[in-house]
Amino acid sequence: MITKILIAEDDDHTRDALREVLTMEGFEVVAASNGTAAFESFLSERPNIVCLDVMMPGMNGYEVCKRIRKVDEAVPILFLTAKSEEIDKVLGLELGADDYLTKPFSMKEILARLRAILRRSSRQPAKKEEHLEEFMMADLRIVPAELRAYRGEEEIPLSPRDLKVMKLLF
Repeated sequence: MITKILIAEDDDHTRDALREVLTMEGFEVVAASNGTAAFESFLSERPNIVCLDVMMPGMNGYEVCKRIRKVDEAVPILFLTAKSEEIDKVLGLELGADDYLTKPFSMKEILARLRAILRRSSRQPAKKEEHLEEFMMADLRIVPAELRAYRGEEEIPLSPRDLKVMKLLF
């Protein structure tokens, strides 16, 4: 499957260089030169990952990030920007970006970061352990969800210690 990436960058040289390198690396690239076009492209193209510049005409990258997060909480977002102050980085990450890379950057580094973000985002969450509704142990029927045990139809009284053990086990 080809990974679709949205590059939102107002600098023609940077945008074209990213498009060329990412295309050579097997990405399908969608490019936008301003924030408004970036958000519209996001809605129509549904990329697998988004790279945003912060300082763009129309709508800045922070606003694009906020709007994307309102419609898609999971798509990975990487900021690529000249804004290198700590407050700018913190703001970008707090708004929902997965990473923040300042200019100038090397193409090797951006490729490594994109691949790392995609690797993390493609992992499936661990399956929640299924709890047994009940099970048999010798002649006992144990119902962990209720913290109860039965022999036949008769409920067996459990001591506080028995209850603690059941809570730990189940």
